[in-house]
Amino acid sequence: MGLKKLISSCTPSHLRSCIRSVTYMPRPGGHHAAKPITPITSDGVPRPVSLIPGDGIGPLVTGAVEQVMHAMQAPVKFEKFDEVHGNMQGIPDDVMDSIRRTKVCLKGGLITPLGGGVSSLSLSLRKELDLFVSLVNCFNLPGLFSRYDKVDLVVIRENTEGEYSGLEHEIVPGVVESLKVITKFCSERIARYAFEYAHLNNRKTVTAVHKANIMKLADGLFLESCREIAKDYPQINYNEIIVDNCCMQLVSKPEQFDVMVTPNLYGNLVANTAAGIAGGTGVMPGGNVGLEYAIFEQGASAGNVGKPKMVEKKKANPVALLLSSAMMLRHLELPDYADRLETAVKRVIEEGKYRTKDLGGSSTTQEVTDAVISALK
Repeated sequence: MGLKKLISSCTPSHLRSCIRSVTYMPRPGGHHAAKPITPITSDGVPRPVSLIPGDGIGPLVTGAVEQVMHAMQAPVKFEKFDEVHGNMQGIPDDVMDSIRRTKVCLKGGLITPLGGGVSSLSLSLRKELDLFVSLVNCFNLPGLFSRYDKVDLVVIRENTEGEYSGLEHEIVPGVVESLKVITKFCSERIARYAFEYAHLNNRKTVTAVHKANIMKLADGLFLESCREIAKDYPQINYNEIIVDNCCMQLVSKPEQFDVMVTPNLYGNLVANTAAGIAGGTGVMPGGNVGLEYAIFEQGASAGNVGKPKMVEKKKANPVALLLSSAMMLRHLELPDYADRLETAVKRVIEEGKYRTKDLGGSSTTQEVTDAVISALK
């Protein structure tokens, strides 16, 4: 098992054995994978991290992360690129050079223009860096009202193909063809990641989400790949669910799900639905990871750039990106800092004094940030 050997060889035993309070994203790979990011050296040299504040609420919430990291004295040094916006034709070369060098990026939301000739920069980043895993952790936060209890599910989404392959063309005026591409290679590697994640995080069940009853070849290949990988993990339960039934089950009995592995489009829909169930998009962390690089951002894409009035009043919720930055700290092998950050965020949420409008309060981004910093002490 290539990934197990890689993780075991590069991660201290006391980190492998503990159960983390939010999530741990194992780095994918095998015998020929790139050398993992090393932890901070004993001389205290900060780990460089690329930072893209982005559009809308992005500068507000990434600013919150910068303040909290500074308050914690976390050994992280941001290389900040304020000039990147979603309406650009591409990611500037100096930004890509930074990410390739640091191998880790923290990103605010980037607006994606509807129609026209401008493609999604977030999608371009995933493809350029081969960030084939999207992971969103949806869970109940203590003190935060939800219609459901015991929600703690992880959506692992294939990030590079499917309906997001970008293969569209107009055959004749008024007729557009959009191609969905599913490959055995990509399906098997996302399935293996999901099972390895379940194994390393003490999860019991992996559910494959599909529409193979209609897309018999494409989604059929995805299911075949998942079934094949499942044979290597007999200790983990494996089941399958059609995507429309999955959505219905999510809003009626979400606690039944543990780890969910999905093709690209379904994962986006399922993750946003699950986030809404467990407390909203403003509190759900997420990340994108590949063999060499990782980008951490708000877990659910819905509302990740916010509305103009929210930006104007500076009342964006920083919780999702703060928790995503905790995931980033674990990726950098800084679990103590991650635990400290998560504990402070959860304490602020549970106390309930400082919450943004989406969580039933009226606090500004800065007030929530200040409360988290106070809770660190």
